[in-house]
Order: sequence, then structure tokens, then C-alpha cells
Amino acid sequence: MPGIDECLLEAMSLPGARGASLVDWTSGLALGTAGDSPVGDHETTAAETAELARAAAEYDSFASDGSAAGDGVPARDGTPGPGGVPAPGTPAPGGELPKGPPVEDLILTTRSGYHILRFVETAFDSSVFLHLWLDRDQGNLALARIRLRDLAEKLVLG
Repeated sequence: MPGIDECLLEAMSLPGARGASLVDWTSGLALGTAGDSPVGDHETTAAETAELARAAAEYDSFASDGSAAGDGVPARDGTPGPGGVPAPGTPAPGGELPKGPPVEDLILTTRSGYHILRFVETAFDSSVFLHLWLDRDQGNLALARIRLRDLAEKLVLG
């Protein structure tokens, strides 16, 4: 099981990889970096990408599974919405919380590249994600998503 440095080096081995980092989205701090940064400074990139991750993880619009499409929005108090869908973070019918974060990853496409933010599940209250910056002409977005998912599952934090 790889640690942070090994994980980032493996991410950098992907075709078209320009930079990679592991970021804590609550603080906006980079826990590890490899390669280049789109703005020349990994800490600035970490703070900016943390804003995106925080929005995706906290807003109900992204956390909803969409199974009540057209029926309305689930209530914030945890009661089911009109379609019978419980609010995000509400225990499942068996009394257990749904496994994993409501958002798996984010993909941001620019004229010259892709930014993939992959949330990392941990045994503790996880608030970290992997950020991979790919060159648009040389990178393979589908392969990168698959490999980041695998890296996030194997990553050992501690």
C-alpha cells in the first residue's frame, strides 16, 4: 500500500501528467506534491482546488443521487423529499449511512488540460482528495480516472 509520495509518483507516470497533489479540502493545504503547478505554486493551486472540492462535497445539489428527479429536493432535516429520497447523510433503510463520499471525483476541462479531483476515503473523517493535472493533447482522461480511483483506494495516510 503506497504512501503519499509513492501515490503521487505513480500518478505522475500517467500519460500527459503535468502535476499531482494530495490536498486537505478543509484547510486548503497540500499534503504532498509532484510535478508542476498550473500557476507555478502548489500551495495556491491546493487552496483553489480545495474550494471546488468543498463545494462539491457540501452542496446538496451534488450530494443528491437524483433518484427523485422531477419530484423535488430532499429536505435538509433528513426527512424524505416528495420522491421518498432521504437527504444526503441520512441513514439508509438498514440504519447505516451510505458508504463513501457523495461525490467520487470532479473533472474540470480547460483549453489546454484536464483537472481531476478524486476524493479519498479513509477510516477517519476524510477530507482529502487527489488532484491530477493532465495535458489535454497527451492525457487520457478515462485512464486517469480509473488509475486515480485505484490509487485513492490503496493510499495509506497516517
